[in-house]
Amino acid sequence: MAPYRHVRYWLNDFRSGGRARGREGIFNHYHSRTRNVIERAFGVLKAHFPILKRMSPYSFGMQRNIVIACTTLHNFLRKLSIDDELFLQYDDEDIQLDNDDANQNQILSTNNEFRRADQVFMQQLRDQIANQFL
Repeated sequence: MAPYRHVRYWLNDFRSGGRARGREGIFNHYHSRTRNVIERAFGVLKAHFPILKRMSPYSFGMQRNIVIACTTLHNFLRKLSIDDELFLQYDDEDIQLDNDDANQNQILSTNNEFRRADQVFMQQLRDQIANQFL
């Protein structure tokens, strides 16, 4: 689900420009915060398990199994509350990830791949979610 276009989106925009306004701005703020959490989770996974950065020679099924195994180990370590420098680093909500521009381009290119009916459905769902913020 894409954020609203032509409305502030990146977390730094909200930090420097004050609170989000209107349903679209509020939606984009929550979308951006959620995305940041997901990116930090993937960041710590890739930092702990570098194999996740370069899996192209493996079959899709093997890639799936590697991701499941790495995620399981990650969750096991988290559950044991082992103090880990990477966990502490990526738990910081203010961490700056290097791939914001690449991610924005990915959002735009991914949107072009959906069929029109799918796009309409996702826009309506996004509007329903945004309306709940008011």
